[in-house]
Amino acid sequence: QVQLVESGGGLVQPGGSLKLSCTASGNIFSVNAMGWYRQPAGKQLEVVATITTGGTSNYVKSVQGRFTISTDNTKNTVYIQMNSLQPEDTDVYYCNLNQYGTPLRDDDYWGQGTQVTVYS
Repeated sequence: QVQLVESGGGLVQPGGSLKLSCTASGNIFSVNAMGWYRQPAGKQLEVVATITTGGTSNYVKSVQGRFTISTDNTKNTVYIQMNSLQPEDTDVYYCNLNQYGTPLRDDDYWGQGTQVTVYS
């Protein structure tokens, strides 16, 4: 099993910044990618940003230019620096780790989530 522990959420005013961290532990042996997700009210789970072990990152269009994802592979930790936060960024942010499971599938692991609230 893999455990993911997130930190860094909180309250911030529009235009402010937060940095989320997520550290993985346990049976980690062949990670494909890590990322951050959120689930807006009434909508499906949305990928915010992902980064592969090779360093390739992808972002949902709404956060491009404002959020930056990074990793410290020595610490099995993924970060997301969130700048110019807006009320629509308010959500619970979930950390994800995707690694090789079997020849037929990869395994996904999730953190418990950390709340980000942007208020006026």
